[in-house]
Amino acid sequence: MTASPESGGAFAALRGQLQQAAAEFAGGPDALEGILLGMVDDVDRAVREPLEIFPVCHHSPASATAMARRLREKQPKVVYLELCEDLAPLLTELRNCRLPVAVQAFAGDVDGFPAEWAPLSVVAPVTEASAEYQAIAYALDTPGVELVLVDRSADHVFQWDSRGQEPEAAPDDSERATDEAGLHGEAVGVEIGDLRPRFAELEEHLLRHGKVRHWSEWWHQYVEVPLGDSGHDAYRQVMFLVGSLFRRLAPGAGDRVRVDEERERYMWTRMREHLRATGTDPADCLYVCGAFHAASRVAEFGVHGSDTYAVSPRTATTWQYGLIPSSHAAIEAQFSLAPGSVSIAATEWAKSLKRTKVRPYRLAGQAGVRKSAARKAPPAPVAAGAPASDRLSGFLSRPPVLDALDEAELLGWSVDIVRAARRAGYLASTADAIAVFETSILLAGMRDRVKPTPYDFQDAAVTCIEKDSVPGRRDVRRLVEIMMGGDRVGKVGYEALPPLARDVHDRLAPLGMQLQQRGVRRALLDMAGRPELRPCSDLLWMLRRLMPAGAARPIMGELRLGERSIQESWDLALGTHQRALIELGYEGVSVEQVLEQRLRREAYGEQATAARVLAAVEDAVLYLGSRRLADELGAHALKVLGAERGVAGAPEVLRRVRGLLAYYRTAEPVLPAWIESFVKAGYAHYCTLLPTAFRDEDATVGQVAAMLGFLFGMEGLALSLGCDRAQLELAVAQSHPRDQARTALLWAAQTHLGVLPREELRSRCAALLADPLAVPAYPRYLSGFVHALEPVPGLADVVVEAVSNAFARLPDTVLLPWLPLLITTLRSGAADLAPRLVREAGRTFPDRPADLDAWTPPWRAPATPAPTRRADPGGRRGAVLFRAHPATCDAVASLLGCADGWSDPAAPAASGTALLAAHSATAEALAALLPGGAGVG
Repeated sequence: MTASPESGGAFAALRGQLQQAAAEFAGGPDALEGILLGMVDDVDRAVREPLEIFPVCHHSPASATAMARRLREKQPKVVYLELCEDLAPLLTELRNCRLPVAVQAFAGDVDGFPAEWAPLSVVAPVTEASAEYQAIAYALDTPGVELVLVDRSADHVFQWDSRGQEPEAAPDDSERATDEAGLHGEAVGVEIGDLRPRFAELEEHLLRHGKVRHWSEWWHQYVEVPLGDSGHDAYRQVMFLVGSLFRRLAPGAGDRVRVDEERERYMWTRMREHLRATGTDPADCLYVCGAFHAASRVAEFGVHGSDTYAVSPRTATTWQYGLIPSSHAAIEAQFSLAPGSVSIAATEWAKSLKRTKVRPYRLAGQAGVRKSAARKAPPAPVAAGAPASDRLSGFLSRPPVLDALDEAELLGWSVDIVRAARRAGYLASTADAIAVFETSILLAGMRDRVKPTPYDFQDAAVTCIEKDSVPGRRDVRRLVEIMMGGDRVGKVGYEALPPLARDVHDRLAPLGMQLQQRGVRRALLDMAGRPELRPCSDLLWMLRRLMPAGAARPIMGELRLGERSIQESWDLALGTHQRALIELGYEGVSVEQVLEQRLRREAYGEQATAARVLAAVEDAVLYLGSRRLADELGAHALKVLGAERGVAGAPEVLRRVRGLLAYYRTAEPVLPAWIESFVKAGYAHYCTLLPTAFRDEDATVGQVAAMLGFLFGMEGLALSLGCDRAQLELAVAQSHPRDQARTALLWAAQTHLGVLPREELRSRCAALLADPLAVPAYPRYLSGFVHALEPVPGLADVVVEAVSNAFARLPDTVLLPWLPLLITTLRSGAADLAPRLVREAGRTFPDRPADLDAWTPPWRAPATPAPTRRADPGGRRGAVLFRAHPATCDAVASLLGCADGWSDPAAPAASGTALLAAHSATAEALAALLPGGAGVG
């Protein structure tokens, strides 16, 4: 029977030493003694647990080395791993990937969570230099070993999440903004062993007294290096102690502490359930968890803990699972690690394997793993013996082990960084390599270290080489990170991709390119010579619509309604954007299905507008060629337009409807019913809103002009469908704008309707220029006239005249202060309409400057009288032509069967009464149709 902590136990001597030290430092029993003795109790409790707990720190080479060593010694039959339990089926696919990758749970549609949280994503990154990968590789490749994930599911991650809490402060070092750093997107990261002080003052104290810049460097110097060669018992006890320290100094009663305790209750409950269900002996099991959770004080801790905890049910949210590529930079960015720390950890892992001769576990068949020689028989499992003795006392009391300076390694680093700096554009020389070497030793000595760490070398390189500027794309700090191992980016293999991603690669196979590799590749598509490439082009355009901008970028060729290119050139980077392609696979089994679903979501969303729905209709025709979907979304656009009470979307609605009308008039024999209904309803809708829009301060001049453009441009079709023009005339008559630009726009509308003659419009413009009080506001009138070119393009000559008169009549003292306002007004409000004004001016003004002096503007030219017509005494002016050229008339008469011949030119012309008397049948038929009609005669 093991002694309890109160009766002494294995750590009685250490407990006594800490109690005495606390009394000496604090002058008596106080909180310090409670914390120190509590830490020893936590270590004792974890060590005495029958189910062996293996505490780890995420992406720690020391943890990975200790894990590989312990797995070969113990050979456990069951490995419990702190990882989301619903991610277990994906772990076998790791052998088809190149690490680092991240296991992902994704939910696009949520049920049970707030809608604004969507989409939900959880990722768990896996690197080769991590203890969890060693455990996974051992369990999957060793016969008879079961791997059980015991942490809460991805659904529970968000059930226990508190979105209102303040985010953790990032490290002081500015993280580099790279594409690789965003590989995880906005996903929530989960990992094993988050060991970082949650007490800000404690972290600041450790960094200051450790003479380091950030937490990753402190951990490497004071934990990683000492634990690298320690035994199993010493490793466990030190990690238990560190986890207990951070736990006891963490702020209490917080949401994060609550979630931590919930996770510990969940994991121990799941382990006890598995032990009871399988009857496995706890001595044959290994529990791999973070050191922070290993020193747990919840009642459910241990195989004999309380069974009162009830696991809450999951929500109805449907989760999709897959693997996405990860990178060292993405892990550092997501978990607030210092830039380069994961790359340095990977380098230290490789060096540790050479130094300790530990043979790590790697999944068989994994990309990048060399085939080893004949396997040796696994060592016999270590029998469970007496409880571990106290290893903490000796570890804490011994002086730090001083590593001998490896001059060859440091010299090689110095030479390599100078070579890399030269390639990056720095003026580095051999003298700089010597300076980096000596400065590294100097910095290590100032920080009480004999052997410079990679962080010391990095600081020395920045000091000696970077000087005051960065000539290239990378600074020296980044060059050191690349030299130490670089930012390794993982890749998900073809077999581990979702069906959609595999289908994309299969359909693009005719291009003959390695699209799974990272980087940009140029694809040339000649559909005229190779018609089989047309499906590839269709797929690429859909991928451009669905994926980030750099995944599929067209260099040559375009896709518009009614137009297709016969040759195209693309820059493809599907391997670089593999995460985005994989996440598409969570939404459907084909690209077409995903695109249709997204178009429906955009059209039926709560924030959908008529313009957005019309854009979805256009995309349905353009990308999918689906008449069914276009008709359905078009009918929905009609409903959305009727519910709108603003005019903000009028310009986009006008542009979309014009494009769709032009397409259907050329591609279809008749217009679809929905677009006819949309034009008819839009005509009445905008007529109703027009008077309000002219006075609405929130509506811009361009939006009101777009409304008039819809009404005037669609007027012919709307009237043919039964609309009443009087409704438009009444709406214009009821419009009373307040500002100058809308007033000019209203004048243009009245001119188009015939209410305001063009001469009256010209006289109003001239009156504005003659009024000194109206001259400062004249640019705003011009802005309204320029916007009027959208609904009334025929007024271009009037606008050119108005601008020309202003430049001709205004003196320089008025014109020069007024000119900047005119330019800024036109540029900000009517930049897209200015080319129409320029073209009209080009037609009006002479082509050559020499002709300008003798040129008279059309609006100043004297009016030309209408030509007078000479009276025809016989009233037979038209008949003269017939008699002069009788052949044409005779041919037409013969075709019509007229044989009466030509009449006598001297005979008097027949009057209308004579015609009625000669042909009375027509008049009698008309009289019969009219009520009460009298007879002829």
